[in-house]
Amino acid sequence: MGESREEGASRRDPCACHRPVIPRATHLHPRRALQNPKESGGEPIPAFANPASGRGAQAVEAIEADARFVLRHAGPGELGDAIRREHQRGATRVLVSGGDGTIATAAAAACETGIELAVLPGGTLNHFARDHAIPTDFPEALELAATGAVQPVDLGFVNDRPFLNTSSVGAYVGFVRRRDRLERWMGYRMASFLSGLRMVMRLHNFDVQLKVEGEVRSYRTALVFIGVDERETRFPIFGGRVAGGRSGLHVIVVEGKALARLMALGLDAAARGIDAVSERAQVDSFVVEECTIVMPRRLAYLAVDGETMRIPAPFRYRLEPGAMRVVLPPADEERASD
Repeated sequence: MGESREEGASRRDPCACHRPVIPRATHLHPRRALQNPKESGGEPIPAFANPASGRGAQAVEAIEADARFVLRHAGPGELGDAIRREHQRGATRVLVSGGDGTIATAAAAACETGIELAVLPGGTLNHFARDHAIPTDFPEALELAATGAVQPVDLGFVNDRPFLNTSSVGAYVGFVRRRDRLERWMGYRMASFLSGLRMVMRLHNFDVQLKVEGEVRSYRTALVFIGVDERETRFPIFGGRVAGGRSGLHVIVVEGKALARLMALGLDAAARGIDAVSERAQVDSFVVEECTIVMPRRLAYLAVDGETMRIPAPFRYRLEPGAMRVVLPPADEERASD
């Protein structure tokens, strides 16, 4: 017998069976502040920090010095389960500090349980925090975490693995793997520079198929880039979220491997914008809710929020609009920070 649409969705979406219905933005009250738990007689907010992240040690000290939070310890691979346990104990909000990989792990648990997620930016780049105007200053971020209100935030998935910002297949994967090997010897910035230089000098094309809204498209490409919500294509801010942009998965496919061609495309995108560049055969760009990337091998590498992994292909991407509730500044403050 054929399965029902609801049954198929539950099997496909690990959040579908457990996540409560998340109100749309019009049903939330972004200006309604959460009362200080100490002042209201409630329990401190459970907090988790990754001490190995860029500013991890400082984040731990800042959390321990703030009586509104109680620091919990979770080892590698234990963060998601630890957040679920806090939800079972009755916690309605957790604070998580770390880089985007740590926040993505917490986001999966927040998606499943409906618990509110507050973020203390503790990584090196903190793309997610910057995209959503979360202060990088610890005292300001802790004040927001304790007293701020939640807003729904989109979440991407690839083969049911959540990601907050971007995922890519191709050249960037090699860049990240090489950077991670070099970073222990020369620091993040120099490792990034040398890895980027090697990437553009030794780009390799591969054959890939994209299934988008029922249509199969074949490419020979060096890079497929997928971002949560609409992304910038202008240099030097390529890949950043577009303020007020469209909700969806922004898929960008770059054809060709020559360095001169890629540089020319970057200049063209900066001058004419994504719509004009997409008219050329060298770049395809579209915003969708789901797509599938069929790779030439059964196991393939991809990058997710700056980290690499090797998983079975094909790669099935989908967007969950408003999948998690994140403590964010009021909308007017976000606009002022843009």
